[in-house]
Amino acid sequence: MATEELVNQATHDQPSDTELVAYSVVPGAPAQPSPELPSISVVIPAKNEGGNVEWVLQSMPRWIDEVILVDGNSTDGTVEVAKSQWPDLVVVGQKSPGKGAALREGFASATGDIVVMIDADGSMDPGEIDRYVKPLIEDDCDVVKGSRWLAGGGSLDITPFRKFGNRMLLAIVNRLFGSRFTELCYGFMAFKRSCVERLALTADGFEIETQIVVNALRAGLRVEEVASMEAPRRHGRSHLRPIRDGFRVLATVLRALPRPASNRDEGGLGQGSGSSESRSWRQSPGLDGLEGLE
Repeated sequence: MATEELVNQATHDQPSDTELVAYSVVPGAPAQPSPELPSISVVIPAKNEGGNVEWVLQSMPRWIDEVILVDGNSTDGTVEVAKSQWPDLVVVGQKSPGKGAALREGFASATGDIVVMIDADGSMDPGEIDRYVKPLIEDDCDVVKGSRWLAGGGSLDITPFRKFGNRMLLAIVNRLFGSRFTELCYGFMAFKRSCVERLALTADGFEIETQIVVNALRAGLRVEEVASMEAPRRHGRSHLRPIRDGFRVLATVLRALPRPASNRDEGGLGQGSGSSESRSWRQSPGLDGLEGLE
């Protein structure tokens, strides 16, 4: 089967442009209208993604309140293409290099109650945003991260080498933090904007995805996983460098570790709960003796 056909199968129908819908974690579950919803900002870091960002914004649900494009000095018309698809687009010029730096600038500019981060390369389906938003609205949840390995998720893009590295880093995080996540290095995420300061983000590169997770656990925030389908980027080449970025992820994890403490809550990290489509963990807020972040 051709890649394009697989990608089409991986995506699902978008909500109506005129109907504001409620959110569903379970893939394919019917959406019900909801009269009171928080405002939602979507942050998209982009550098020379003119061939991809058009599809991303065409696929963006029309109930999104704010879309922020953080442009890394693109020279291929990325900003112009994006504005043609989303007239109210907020464009932020990136001041420092790196995906993490771009996202941090986007988060600082966001005004919505909920912030969603999504890539500009077309590998993540904006139609899945409802899955990420629901736990933040309906559950006692602070951060929602996508997982390609929960039931209903998958990847048509990851290489065996990247998959192996991802599994090794995931095992380290689960071992050190007592969590049972199924995914680590994946950049489709959402969180309450009120949690940004507690996340204390400093990362400049791809490791920011991991830093959000481990810093959330350190801060006692509840992190939930939802299923996500990753497609191949639609055009161009990825800026990811697996070996270099893998070591940066590992360094980020190690810097986030708490110091040994004698008086520690025996509960440690909360146990995983929920269905195969949605799981969550929380670090006990009573842990003390945590080191400063990078």
